[in-house]
Amino acid sequence: MDMSTRLAGRNLLLTGAGGGIGAATVARLSSEGANVIATDITPRMAQGAIADQSGQHSALALDVSREEDWMAAIKQVEASHGHLHGLINNAAIGSIATVEDETFENWNKVIAISQTGVWLGMKHCAPLLKSVERSSIVNVCSILGTVGGLGNSAAYHAAKGAVRTLTKNAALNWAQAGIRVNSLHPGFVGTAQLHERFGGTERHLDMLAGTPMGRLGEPEEIAAAIAFLVSDDSTYMTGSEVHVDGGWTAA
Repeated sequence: MDMSTRLAGRNLLLTGAGGGIGAATVARLSSEGANVIATDITPRMAQGAIADQSGQHSALALDVSREEDWMAAIKQVEASHGHLHGLINNAAIGSIATVEDETFENWNKVIAISQTGVWLGMKHCAPLLKSVERSSIVNVCSILGTVGGLGNSAAYHAAKGAVRTLTKNAALNWAQAGIRVNSLHPGFVGTAQLHERFGGTERHLDMLAGTPMGRLGEPEEIAAAIAFLVSDDSTYMTGSEVHVDGGWTAA
């Protein structure tokens, strides 16, 4: 198969397009021929993600925690593209606070963006996803939605754990409706944001120590898995958990 045309003509909506994994995913999907609708809470970040990519791409401002934003975005997508072949729920925020240290305000913010935003995306994209014969949803989860991690990041664990189970529920709901739904669970990925915040710290060393391969992942490695899950190479997969984590969850 010619990888440069594997996703040719497919309309794929990506949230959190401006971040490390998001930008790498835009580049990978574009390289395979997809039309990417790149969304981000910061419009210039979404626009920047598609600026150097060839193809029929567009950028939209989207706060995934706001239902009215989703409704407006879908209206624009329907007007410009007519239908969707895929949704990649990538937008999320984290917190390293423990169960005791987390604040009520920040807990609600993490849940709103990292959990509720995923549900809103699936809910409002569903009609456009059903309008084609086969479509795919990829919910970018985390190893921290599967295991206890480092014992902190309580709100993030709660959000990603919920997304993991919600993915399976949605997969069963749409199993015969043509929409596949899978969760992708990256390990610790060496984005610029991670290096700026944790580079050289004890937490950084703990990330490396817990990863059998002994290194952080690259955003491009996560993007490659996303491209696989939205392609026809994964047509018999739904409700699956795909771990791209350097062996973290195998240890």
